[in-house]
Amino acid sequence: MSSNQPPPYPDGSNPPNAPTYGDPTPPPSEGYPPAGGYPPPGSYPPAPGGYGGAPQGNKKALWSMIVGIASLALGLFCGFLIIGSIVAIVLGFVARSEINRSNGAQTGSGQALTGIITGFVMVALFILAVILLATGVVDYDFTRA
Repeated sequence: MSSNQPPPYPDGSNPPNAPTYGDPTPPPSEGYPPAGGYPPPGSYPPAPGGYGGAPQGNKKALWSMIVGIASLALGLFCGFLIIGSIVAIVLGFVARSEINRSNGAQTGSGQALTGIITGFVMVALFILAVILLATGVVDYDFTRA
């Protein structure tokens, strides 16, 4: 076979629209856009959210840390404020579960952990003070102003 033609089909015919070797014109392209440009603007859908953006900080984690530190500071210097500690603990656990469920879209796990730890430290100090006062180890006169 010395020609540049493909072998014929078994029945002796050539395939339809089959280019012959050496033929300079390609077969007609069906279903493709015309050559020489990009598709018109606006043909691509917008990118889904969450890609390329910075993760957002969890507000509950921030407030857990603020309330935990404030209740610890105010509790040590002004008396035992146990309500703020409980709020810090609850906010911290809620924030950490939200952060874990967000798959990296939210940050602030350290802030939530700070609120949880400071809240538990304050609760422990409150319980210790109640035990020391109840057993008489610490004698405090509550009648004086």
